[in-house]
Parts: sequence; structure tokens; C-alpha cells
Amino acid sequence: MKFIKILPFIIGLVLINKQLIAQKVINPQTHGWAMYVGTHKLTEKISLMTEYQWRRADGFKSWQQSLLRFGLEYNVNPNVSVMAGYAWVKTYQYGEQPILHEFDENRIFEQVNLKSKIGNMEVQHRYRMEQRFMEQYANDAANNIVQVDPVFRQRLRYRAMAVIPLSRKELSDNTLFMNVNDEVFLGFGSGIGKNIMDQNRFIAALGWRFDKNFNVQVGYLNQFVVKTDGLKMERNHTLWISTTYNLDFTKK
Repeated sequence: MKFIKILPFIIGLVLINKQLIAQKVINPQTHGWAMYVGTHKLTEKISLMTEYQWRRADGFKSWQQSLLRFGLEYNVNPNVSVMAGYAWVKTYQYGEQPILHEFDENRIFEQVNLKSKIGNMEVQHRYRMEQRFMEQYANDAANNIVQVDPVFRQRLRYRAMAVIPLSRKELSDNTLFMNVNDEVFLGFGSGIGKNIMDQNRFIAALGWRFDKNFNVQVGYLNQFVVKTDGLKMERNHTLWISTTYNLDFTKK
């Protein structure tokens, strides 16, 4: 008898869930990202991290985002480091689900990076927290696009990465390697909308390590983006190109 009483409730939940799934819109798109990152040694313990990402939509035809980031890193030991820094991000209108207006974002971040080795494979776990201050636009009564009060959002990011040498037993100079990593983005706090999941990024790339301070990588990035309404989503198939070049300012 109890099951009969709750049966209409169960049927209702199933119908609602089916309706929500049917309302979701996932748009596949093709993008291209090129980036530079360098971690420049200032002292035995402290380094300056600099990064720029040139993110393009429709291959490399138009802007998706421009990202500039820098931070100070403190090496607790060879396997543990902490960092704090700032990023400026400009997001443009692009794709099948364009935003209302391009906007700037000022971002503060803190992170912990853990390194280890499993056999000849180098493994990293990166935990990052972000405080995001974003411009916001809306339509006024006359349907004109106007700038309104900025919004504040918070986000947690976790990335697991494995770097596997291919042409040598160990990752050393002049080595072909593979980089496989996945990063999940989770919003928290007020204003995150109808979803906690913000993004997921999976990267598989081949790289060439010239030396410990210089490598180039080319591969595939699958960027899955969930919009704030929880219904619109992007699956961006992306050509990913990365250059790492580090400087050591402690050398005389």
C-alpha cells in the first residue's frame, strides 16, 4: 500500500527528469588554443610564473578568450609547491551559444601542486581556488545592452596529470613524451546558478623536451562547458599547442 501511495510521486520525478534532459542543448564546436607558460626561478625557493593563452573559436578564425596570468610560487620541497597570483581574462561572443556582450574578468587564485613518480611516469595533482570578479551586461527596458553591476564568483579546480616518456626510459633532454591530464571546475558559494559543474577539460598531447626548461606540446583538448542555466552546454574540440620556457635568474 505504501508503494502505491508514492508511485505517482516516483512517476512525476521520472517525467520531470526526462523533460530536463530533453531541454539540454549541447553544441559541438572546433577551436584552437595556443599558450606560453614559464616558471622563472628568482631564488632557491621562489619562482615567478608567467602565462598567456590565445584562445580562438572556429579553428583560429575569431576570438574565444584572451588570458594573461602570473603568480609567485614557493617550493616547499621538490615535490610540493604553493602559489598565489592574478589573472586577467577577456571573454568574447562566439559559437552557437554566444554571450550577450564580451566582458573582462579579474581573477585571484591560490593553488597547491603535488608531484610524484610512478615508475618512469611523472604524476602531478594540482588544487586551485579562484575568486572571480566579472563584468556583467544586461538588456534595459528599451532592449539596449548596458553594463550593470559586476558579479563575484568562486571556483575550485582539480587537475590530475601524467607525463610519460616515450623515446627514453626517463624524462630527460631530447625526449619525446606524452602528457595526459584532466581538470574539473566546480563553482561554489552564492550566484553559481543552477549547476555546480562549470567545466571539464581533458588533454592528450605529444611533446618534445629539449631540456628541463624548454618543451613544446601539441595535442587535443576536449573542453566541456556548462552554462549557468544548467541546460546549455558546449563540447569544444580544440587543437592545443603549448610552449614552456623557463628562466633561471639565480645564475650569474
